[in-house]
Amino acid sequence: MSSLESISPPSSGGLTPSLWSSVREALRGSHQDYTQGSLNRSILLLAIPMVLEMVLESLFAVVDVFFVGRLGSNAVATVGLTESMLALVFAIGLGLALSTTAMVARRIGEKDPKDAAIAGVQAIVVGLFISLALGIPAGIFAPHLLQLMGASPDIVASGSGYARIALGGCGAIIMLFLNNAIFRGAGDAAIAMRLLWVSNIINLILDPCLIFGLGIGAFHFPHMGVTGAALATFTGRSIGVLYQFYRLLRGTARLPGLVRHLRFNLGVMIRLLRVSATGILQFAIANASWIFLVRIVSLFGAASVAGYTVAIRIVVFFVLPAWGLSNAAATLVGQNLGARNPDRAAQAVWRTGLYNMLFLGTIGVFFIIWATPVVSLFVNDPVVIPIAAVALRTFACGNIGYAYGMVMLQAFNGAGDTITPTIVNFFGFWVVELPMAWILATKVGMRSEGAFLSVVIAECTMAAAGVVLFKQGRWKRQKI
Repeated sequence: MSSLESISPPSSGGLTPSLWSSVREALRGSHQDYTQGSLNRSILLLAIPMVLEMVLESLFAVVDVFFVGRLGSNAVATVGLTESMLALVFAIGLGLALSTTAMVARRIGEKDPKDAAIAGVQAIVVGLFISLALGIPAGIFAPHLLQLMGASPDIVASGSGYARIALGGCGAIIMLFLNNAIFRGAGDAAIAMRLLWVSNIINLILDPCLIFGLGIGAFHFPHMGVTGAALATFTGRSIGVLYQFYRLLRGTARLPGLVRHLRFNLGVMIRLLRVSATGILQFAIANASWIFLVRIVSLFGAASVAGYTVAIRIVVFFVLPAWGLSNAAATLVGQNLGARNPDRAAQAVWRTGLYNMLFLGTIGVFFIIWATPVVSLFVNDPVVIPIAAVALRTFACGNIGYAYGMVMLQAFNGAGDTITPTIVNFFGFWVVELPMAWILATKVGMRSEGAFLSVVIAECTMAAAGVVLFKQGRWKRQKI
């Protein structure tokens, strides 16, 4: 049976929904039981809002670099250096999110929405505590952190305000990921998508206003330069988090209101932290490697860092939607393991991996051909453009590897097995990528291009390892 037939089989009495009606249902919010029925339809209903959610999350990065690129290479380098430090924040947010999605999805698959809500409450408590513990010291010591990253005195002077807001407000990132993970685990992906619309519209409006001091009539926003980009993004994300809390406390069709379960449950919290610990380590291993990668790139000047920053922001814009497909696979794995249907879970992963490969493979070909015109949309510095174009073409060569790798590793996470992806990440990033980046960039003489190439080699190696380990099937017996 073809994919289209699986999604939209022949009509019987006019009751079977068409492909278009399935798309509309996905955007509106589906109430389908993802543990039975057409698997392709389940993937479609989950993937569409999750992909759009990730597109919207990636818009934060693309919108910022689009406007900041008009301020010069120092401003773009400020964003790049700060984002490399925020990689650790993303690691914590993603680690908490994946364990939360796995636990909530497993309880939903077991038809136990009350315990799913209890797990959500414990996750929020942990997330709020970590947000304060990280944000306060990071905001205070932001200029010193920029210096440690190799920033020049000019970058520290002009970029400290950006770094203080971005690092000090990191709790908005953690809670945005964490709360959306609750929605995704419950199968309410459309809600997560819609709240990011709100956040991004606010960011899109505020970014040029605060960066360039725009206004209407007698009213003008302050001209804040690169600092305005951080404030706009923090404001958009914070309002999105407030909307998340409103929806979670109120409840959804799948998840009862969390307001009725606002109490500590030590047993659930310990299980959540146990899975989260390796989940956070998993992403910390990956994201910390990017800090050292940027440090290697910074050896070759601000233009190299700016070129890397522009290229990676463009790549992230398309890789994050692919993460949306991976998140759909994780939810399907969690819910179907909860329903004791591991074969359906495995089938969902293989199909999602194929769809992801087709998507990212097409994007990769486009970038290889049109890299220079694409990066020219974001930066007009004649020194930065060729570096960014080389980086974009190089990263694009690994798109098929990225596609399969992210689905396979997220499938382990969806099953609650966060240890396997952690081991794969350590091997790929610290044993393969960083040593190779240093050797190619400094010893072989490829400079920043060597660092870019090391990323592709490492990601493809990790994808191959993920496929081999997934086929072994130990994830099917994971308890959470």
